[in-house]
Amino acid sequence: MGQGTEPTAHDAEPCAKVDVGLTRVFGILGKRWSGLIVAVLTQRPAYFVELRRAIPRISERMLSDRLTELAEAGIVVREVDPGPPLRVSYRLTEAGEALGPALGELGSWAEKYLPGGAAECTEGAEACR
Repeated sequence: MGQGTEPTAHDAEPCAKVDVGLTRVFGILGKRWSGLIVAVLTQRPAYFVELRRAIPRISERMLSDRLTELAEAGIVVREVDPGPPLRVSYRLTEAGEALGPALGELGSWAEKYLPGGAAECTEGAEACR
């Protein structure tokens, strides 16, 4: 604050601590790819290879790691389909499905406020990756 200036609203009170619930949510969904995996699974259950195709540039190892973390958090269920061939599919739990509206709202917010919306996304556009 400079000499002769009045205090502003942000000077009056200290910032409130971050919400514990948000800290927990972003601890899971804030990791790269996790939110996208959940977003794909809100459409329908999917096999590992389908998830890999739906999320360009994610490695198989990273997809596997994130799916394991999401399963441990109670958001995703891993199901082994009897073979042959043996196939593994993933679906959202009730808790995972409950994230659908929030993810939809985040997508709408991004379209409105972030540069590089869907109309501007073309192959090679860095903002769309």
